[in-house]
Amino acid sequence: MALPFFTFFLIFLVPSLSNADWPPSPGYWPSSKLKSLNFWYGYRNLWGPSHQSFQQNSLKLWLDRTSGSGFKSVKAFRSGYFGTSIKLQPGYTAGVITAFYVSLSNSEAHPGFHDEVDIEFLGTTFGKPYTLQTNIYVRGSGDGRIIGREMKFHLWFDPTQGFHHYAIFWSPKEIIFLVDDVPIRRYPRRSDATFPLRPMWIYGSIWDASSWATENGKYKADYRYQPFVASFTNFKANGCSAYSPARCRPLSASPFRSGGLTRQQFHAMIWVQKYHMVYNYCQDYKRDHSLTPECWH
Repeated sequence: MALPFFTFFLIFLVPSLSNADWPPSPGYWPSSKLKSLNFWYGYRNLWGPSHQSFQQNSLKLWLDRTSGSGFKSVKAFRSGYFGTSIKLQPGYTAGVITAFYVSLSNSEAHPGFHDEVDIEFLGTTFGKPYTLQTNIYVRGSGDGRIIGREMKFHLWFDPTQGFHHYAIFWSPKEIIFLVDDVPIRRYPRRSDATFPLRPMWIYGSIWDASSWATENGKYKADYRYQPFVASFTNFKANGCSAYSPARCRPLSASPFRSGGLTRQQFHAMIWVQKYHMVYNYCQDYKRDHSLTPECWH
């Protein structure tokens, strides 16, 4: 009688243990509601054209001693869902940033006063995981005197082993960051002063940020390991463009047309933050939180 019980144990208990490090299902998958976008229809090279190629339905950007590379959407949006699937390079990538973000013309149109919402992968050293950094700059807080709103995560999977989908959902009410449709962060609009409201473009890039990217600049980019390559595919961008009529209705990251998260999505987000978040600016006692009043709420 012991053998059948042991078999039952293996079948039902062991799989539950193997899934213990994965987030609970969000129950809703917003990326599945949107069609993939042909890269050349929605984006253009911004810089480093010689360090960019399109192969097997994926865009490759790379960084070496001479240059990195980046792309930019052909139109600006005032709200929407912006996502792409990314595969990162394994091994030594310290100092290297792979980024997907939305920005108010990347400070070109409004130098010293731009808005930006970032998903950034901070390069790492051998044997250590990548750090996914989410950040929000509002009205020049990323220019000059930096006032970042960083939350950082070590993911529940290895982002170098395959493509995973990363997305920014931005509406007039909130910003939600998603990984494989799992919400990892929600930034609600508390006030106009702490929320980006002007039209923004979508960007992607790979570049050398040795001065700060890996353990606050302790480890620098080592070009003995060049080129550093990031692959992008499955581009998704939908929402109200800067020139859409006023009646254009913002998308939602949940089944609720009014926005927000379902209880199941919220539960998944809290799980990620409990087990995989490694930094929250609101919990950093060294920060001057008079500059980030949303932390008081």
